[in-house]
Amino acid sequence: MSLYRPVKIGGLELGGNLFVAPVAGYSNPSFRSLCVERGASFSFTELVSAESLYRNPAHYGLAGGEGVASSVSIVSRARNEKRYAVQLFAGNPEAIYRAALLLAPLRPDAVDINSGCPVPKVVKNNAGSALMKDPATMGRVVEAAVRASREALGGVPVTIKMRSGWDFGSINYAECARVAVEAGASMVSLHPRTRSQGYGGKSDWTHIADLASRLSVPVTGSGDLYAPEDAERMLRETGCAAVMFARGAMGNPFVFSATRSLLETGEWEQAPFAERMATAFRHLELLAADIGERPACLEMRKQFCAYTKGMQGAAAVRERAVRAQTIDDYRKILQAGVY
Repeated sequence: MSLYRPVKIGGLELGGNLFVAPVAGYSNPSFRSLCVERGASFSFTELVSAESLYRNPAHYGLAGGEGVASSVSIVSRARNEKRYAVQLFAGNPEAIYRAALLLAPLRPDAVDINSGCPVPKVVKNNAGSALMKDPATMGRVVEAAVRASREALGGVPVTIKMRSGWDFGSINYAECARVAVEAGASMVSLHPRTRSQGYGGKSDWTHIADLASRLSVPVTGSGDLYAPEDAERMLRETGCAAVMFARGAMGNPFVFSATRSLLETGEWEQAPFAERMATAFRHLELLAADIGERPACLEMRKQFCAYTKGMQGAAAVRERAVRAQTIDDYRKILQAGVY
């Protein structure tokens, strides 16, 4: 049986098991669109503050929960995105409830709760990975999202992404996952690092395997997935239902088609540098259409660096890209054939 297979999350049926993770500063609609083009089965927006969303819905292209989204924002569905989830974070169940209600015009296919972000500005508000220290509150947050989904979102599944624990002295992913599922979560995604690890060290995939053996809902694995072989090994070793590419997809939306090829045929090919650069330029054009040329060009400086990572000729592209101000500047980089 192929390791590439369908996944059922509550009432949501997905054709494949290769997901785009919610990555702050990267998982905007244009990036997700390119990942979907290349085979991503399901995608998540970057984390969104529930407090910010319900207090200022217009900032997210929403008009108080009525009508439709008025502009492209980080919570908008990408052009070609058939299945996507909006990820919310808050330590306050009421904030999650009120924010989730406002997502109705967007018609997301799921609402995801962030219980893994380690950054101080999130944790200090008792959100993100801080919820790992308080499973009871985590359960109430999930319950609030489930209630909002039933009332305004047609009962779409609520999912949660968590870490192994707060630190090595409090590895409690099993308890937290149990509480989340009992509260109504239809899928648990596990990044098996602790909050204290941040993004350093090594993720412990045995935690994913353990959780997959315990839960009745699908478990998605994340952490240290950079190449198709990593995804194959995680699926085979842990028995997880799906894998979620995060940093491994930055500048590399090709990883989804490559991974599917490996899982189905046992082979895959690296995208040529010229194709990577052409895709990076298309990424820029999509982003400019969403947020405007100037901010898109500034944002794409780091993106172009990601697209060229590890490729011959990358240094020359990065040297010019970090000074690019306009779409035409980027176009000239490609026309110069520096790669």
